[in-house]
Amino acid sequence: MNSGTRSLWGGLRVAVLALLWGSTFLWIELALRGLSPLQVTFVRCALGALVLVVACYATGHRMPRGMTVWRHIAVAAFFCNALPFALFSLGQQTVESGLAGVLNATTPLWSIALGLALGSERGLRPVRLAGLLLGFTGTIVIFAPWQTTGATGWGALAILGAAASYAVAFTYMGRTLVRRGTPTISLSAAQLVAASGLTAVAMPVGGLESIDVGPAVVTAAVVLSVFCTAITFHLTYRIINDEGATNAAVVGYLLPVVSVLLGAVVLGESLSVRVVLGMVVVLVGVGLTRRKAAVAVASASASASVSVSGDGERGEPGTGRPDSVEPGSEAPATEKPASVEPARGDTARRTLLENAR
Repeated sequence: MNSGTRSLWGGLRVAVLALLWGSTFLWIELALRGLSPLQVTFVRCALGALVLVVACYATGHRMPRGMTVWRHIAVAAFFCNALPFALFSLGQQTVESGLAGVLNATTPLWSIALGLALGSERGLRPVRLAGLLLGFTGTIVIFAPWQTTGATGWGALAILGAAASYAVAFTYMGRTLVRRGTPTISLSAAQLVAASGLTAVAMPVGGLESIDVGPAVVTAAVVLSVFCTAITFHLTYRIINDEGATNAAVVGYLLPVVSVLLGAVVLGESLSVRVVLGMVVVLVGVGLTRRKAAVAVASASASASVSVSGDGERGEPGTGRPDSVEPGSEAPATEKPASVEPARGDTARRTLLENAR
């Protein structure tokens, strides 16, 4: 797959993730009309886990094995699923779905801060930094914190805590779980299983209240679990695996656009000129961050394709030189005795490279 096609698929995956993730707040709002916050959290974890476990085995994969990987999965499940899901449900008791999506858009900023603190975000380029700051500015314009007080303020703090928890989880998943030989479908299925167990332990605290289940509540719970939890979570894992934790978090900047529009159309929430202007700023910021991410992925792929020589050693393409030999210098005499003539193919390739230079 060439870099253009890879970039197109990456952008499409981000768009689908933003649409599903952004609609999460609408479905939470509807599910809360018949379920408690902890009940909503448990249902989306348990049903989402069931979907991913079936998908895992249907595609010929198995659940992860070993205590070490499961310990990492348990930690990730707490910060990426159990804790933020519960905080979102609690916060949305007093915060509208559109505003919840806007607040969740602070995840990339938390992720950048963690990356810089841990040293995983080195050499943050100006274009990408400008995109992140622009996205944050658009979020502030939509949020208008100077207008938020009372119960809404406490709910907003809960959702900000959920956004920060996502950033911790993405960083942790990127450092301990992805690119270690376990398929992402297996990791995502196992993590939702672990999150279901963690939430079940907390059910006696606030999950045994009476429920008021109607068609709208059931529909909201199913859509929230299958599309906005199972599918969204797996896509998030794929982006962390392919592009890194910060690029996965950047998707959060698109959530205000989706959540505010859905809140206005479906739930009749307010939509002002200020909010529309903020969404435009957010989209421009995301465009800047995605353009730089696409260039980075293409550059990494190009580097990987030219870093392996014909005989399997890393070095200049076609030369057979290892990385330890600087371009233009000769290999140590101990590696190639003077009595051994170089292969004709190597000599010809070197001659062509020298002529090209």
